[in-house]
Amino acid sequence: MSTIAYGIKNCDTIKKMKKWLDAENQEYTFHDYRVDGLDLAMLEKFESELGWEAMVNKRGTTYRQLTDEQKANLDKETAITLMLAYPAMIKRPLLVHNDSYYLGFKPAQYQAIFQKSLSNQ
Repeated sequence: MSTIAYGIKNCDTIKKMKKWLDAENQEYTFHDYRVDGLDLAMLEKFESELGWEAMVNKRGTTYRQLTDEQKANLDKETAITLMLAYPAMIKRPLLVHNDSYYLGFKPAQYQAIFQKSLSNQ
């Protein structure tokens, strides 16, 4: 069983997720885009599993600072280019648990994810 959480360490949602995982004694590896890096192959894998539309954090400062033209012309190619240049534009956390991909953090969602994996053992 493997769990990797991707994000940016100073993000409040990441802090909540880590606190939850620690409290539930769930083993995981944290990959900080800014410290550990992000490459095109990784981003393309995420996109193939989740879809670029779901991955773009439209509530974040980075997205809001895009020009109206950039927002209007956003497609898979431009979104990947922007997320590669600005990892903060990726919705957080991005969780990979037992080869399944999830976006965001809600305690009930994580409870369901980890209950399912416990019952599959």
